[in-house]
Amino acid sequence: MDPRSDAELLAAVADGDRGALRELHDRHMPWIQARLRRRCSSPDAVSEAIQDTFVAVWRSAGRWDGRGDPAAWIWGIAIRRLIGVLRTKSRWARDRTWTVEVDQVAAAEEQVLLGVEHGDLAGALRSLSPELRAVVQATVLDGLSTREAGHLLGIPAGTVKTRMMRARIQLRGALT
Repeated sequence: MDPRSDAELLAAVADGDRGALRELHDRHMPWIQARLRRRCSSPDAVSEAIQDTFVAVWRSAGRWDGRGDPAAWIWGIAIRRLIGVLRTKSRWARDRTWTVEVDQVAAAEEQVLLGVEHGDLAGALRSLSPELRAVVQATVLDGLSTREAGHLLGIPAGTVKTRMMRARIQLRGALT
């Protein structure tokens, strides 16, 4: 196991260190896979999203600004990749008028995840400050407990609760 922190590994990945990417993958892939599986019933879509996630980490590691936890940054990529995979599979199935499992019975969570990127909810989420948005993503979209979200984001659990309360108020105002 590499003794470097995730932040150090991301910096190394930005410099082209494939071993650092492999270490990040080994550290984060299991929990990302578990969380994506809770959100999507298709193992193929989850596998594709994970692969796309680490390709994106390789390509964009230099864009991580050093704020927040690298795991949260990687998770943000992973959930967006899953949404992209689901959107692509859904379009592909409709375009060819083939019956595909993802079109037959799409899980409610999958539809919500797709809606997060578009429409009123997407605009409302984008209007939140990055700190509030991160808490909403960790607790609502990722299903983490207050304590887990605090650990992931590097803030106390009480701060997670306060930020979530503020985010709810702002979202309620933006969506009514």
